[in-house]
Amino acid sequence: MRVVLVLVLAYGLRAQVAVISHRGEHLHHRENTMAAFDAAYEAKADYVEVDIRTTLDGKLMLMHDSTAERTTGVKEEIAKMTSERLRGLGVSTFDEALAFAETRMGIYMDCKQAKAEDLVDLVRAHHMEKDVLVYCGPRLCKEIQQLEPKMTLMPEARDAVTARSLIQDLGVKALAFDANDFKDDVIAVAKEAHVRIYVDRLGPADNPAGWQDAIDRGAAGIQTDHPAELANYLTRLRAR
Repeated sequence: MRVVLVLVLAYGLRAQVAVISHRGEHLHHRENTMAAFDAAYEAKADYVEVDIRTTLDGKLMLMHDSTAERTTGVKEEIAKMTSERLRGLGVSTFDEALAFAETRMGIYMDCKQAKAEDLVDLVRAHHMEKDVLVYCGPRLCKEIQQLEPKMTLMPEARDAVTARSLIQDLGVKALAFDANDFKDDVIAVAKEAHVRIYVDRLGPADNPAGWQDAIDRGAAGIQTDHPAELANYLTRLRAR
C-alpha cells in the first residue's frame, strides 16, 4: 500500500476510469448498430452501452424506444414485431453485439424488456460473464444473480436509502448514477461499501468539466456521447 501511495504522489497516477460509449458512437452512426459499436471501439471505448428488448418471437434485439419509429420510421411496438422483420429494418441483435465485443470490449447492458434466462444464456454463449455491466431493476438483478453470479449487476442508485438497500440485499458491486442521484450522500454510501460508481454524464455534463467532476468524486466509469474525446482526456490524466 505504501509503495502505491508513493507512486501516486510521485507520478500523479490516478485510478483507471472506463469509457462507456452511449448506444455506441451514435452521433455519426445509427445508434445500437454494429457500425456504431465499431466506431466506439475505434474511439478506444472500454464498453458500449446497448438497449435490449424482446421481440414477439422471443429474440433479443437492440432498441432504446418501445417502438421502432424514431430510428426506422415504423411505429409498431418492438414486443409485437418479429425479429425477422426488425432485422429487415436494419435493427441489430444482442447476439451480434456480444459477438462483436467478445474479443474487443465490454458491454453495458441496459435491459429495457428481457428475461433473465435469455440474457444469461446469450452472455454465457459468448463467454462474456465477467465482461458485462447489467443495468436493470432490483427484481431482474436478483433473477440474474441467481442464474449467473459472475455477471456484474448495476442497478440505479436513486438515493442513499435505496443504494444502501441494494448493497445489503443484493450484494451489488456496482451502482449506476445519473444527474438525479450523483449526490454526495449517495456517493458516500457506495464508497463506504467499496462499490464501483458508474456515472452517466450525458447532456450538459458531457464535457471535460463534467468528466473531471465525476473522476474527482470517485467514478470507475463514465457514460458519454463523446467516447473519443473522453478517452483522450483520460489518457492525458493517466487515468486509463
